[in-house]
Amino acid sequence: QMQLVESGGGLVQPGGSLRLSCAARGIDTRMYVMRWYRGAPGKQRELVAHMPTDGSTNYADAVLGRFTISRDNAKNTVYLQMNSLEPEDTAVYLCNAGGARSFAGPPGSYWGQGTQVTVSS
Repeated sequence: QMQLVESGGGLVQPGGSLRLSCAARGIDTRMYVMRWYRGAPGKQRELVAHMPTDGSTNYADAVLGRFTISRDNAKNTVYLQMNSLEPEDTAVYLCNAGGARSFAGPPGSYWGQGTQVTVSS
């Protein structure tokens, strides 16, 4: 059974950091395009980071230079390191697998349950 399990969210002050994890079960993340999305009430779901199977990385302009997507093949886990967090980064962050190779392409059919990130003083 295929499953993506996110963790690592929480409450952090502006300027702080968090690292989100997406542990995959039932699939090999090296074989799938992996994405991190975020969604907040009243806002459209937003793609923030993308890693195709070749290991390259791409980011939304809003997080470029602050967020880093990475993968640990031994743990079959994808991470999102978030630095210099801002209140505007507050959202539920979701991991996705299996979408189109291009950054702007559609997401895959595999989603995690999401993890809440709140940036507030």
